[in-house]
Amino acid sequence: MNSVASTGYKPQPEFTLGTTGHEANSSGVSWAAVLAGAFVCSALSLSLLSLGVGLGFSAISPWAGEGASAATMGVASIVWLIAMQIIAAATGGYVAGRLRTKWASVHSDEVYFRDTAHGFLVWAVGLVVTAGLLGSAASTLIGSLSRMGSAAAVSAMVVSGNNSKSSNSKVGDSTGQGDAAEYFVDSLFRTEQFGVATDNRDAKAESLRILSHSLTDMSVDDKVYLTKLVAAKTGVPPSEAAKRINEMQAQFKVKEAELKQAADTARKIAMGTSLWMFLGLLTGAFCASFAATLGGRQRDNVQMN
Repeated sequence: MNSVASTGYKPQPEFTLGTTGHEANSSGVSWAAVLAGAFVCSALSLSLLSLGVGLGFSAISPWAGEGASAATMGVASIVWLIAMQIIAAATGGYVAGRLRTKWASVHSDEVYFRDTAHGFLVWAVGLVVTAGLLGSAASTLIGSLSRMGSAAAVSAMVVSGNNSKSSNSKVGDSTGQGDAAEYFVDSLFRTEQFGVATDNRDAKAESLRILSHSLTDMSVDDKVYLTKLVAAKTGVPPSEAAKRINEMQAQFKVKEAELKQAADTARKIAMGTSLWMFLGLLTGAFCASFAATLGGRQRDNVQMN
């Protein structure tokens, strides 16, 4: 089987060497056709992405036991991503193949290669345009949310006027354990002898600094000191204070393990999403290249009436 039969192109005259030399005066790339196909690819990608997001929101529900499950939504998202790439890239590549100029005096194998390259360029340019548009939209959305969050925080501070709470929160914010540790510190100073705990703010602040420094792996000296401090401020025996501290550490270890498990699950989801996205983009590149060859073949086979 010769190259003409394998590619489907009509025989074209071989390139003959003339007075102009080995190179043609025009480029082998029809950029107008490439840009047209790329814009078609980008427009379809954004349209199908918007449709997919809408269908996804219609399939899920915040109520337990209703709507599609997380696993179903994950599989549906992967299938939609690949289908979106196939439709958008193939359409853009076909448009570029039909709109490019006819290359005269060029071998059919070279025409086949150029059409394939045009389809790949359509996919690449369309991907860059789509990524730029999505990145710009994401930046605008994040900026808007940041401004809304700042305004809400300022309003909350003005309404509450609780500056002491804000200053105490800053103690643990640097370690990321402040909110959880503050709750556990409050549990340390619960007592039935309310006269003993008239003002525990200084003791709580000091305890919070100790716990933020080494909550799950507390040194012996820190634990002994904290036990004495809790016992003195609450009026409970040292054994009861030590028991409270041990229970608090156990609860925090469980919480820390849950957070690590959630982070590992998020890592696996991100890894799988990236790999499937790569497969979808690779499929889009192939479909754009193949569709461009089909469009170019039909372009060359058009006969004048």
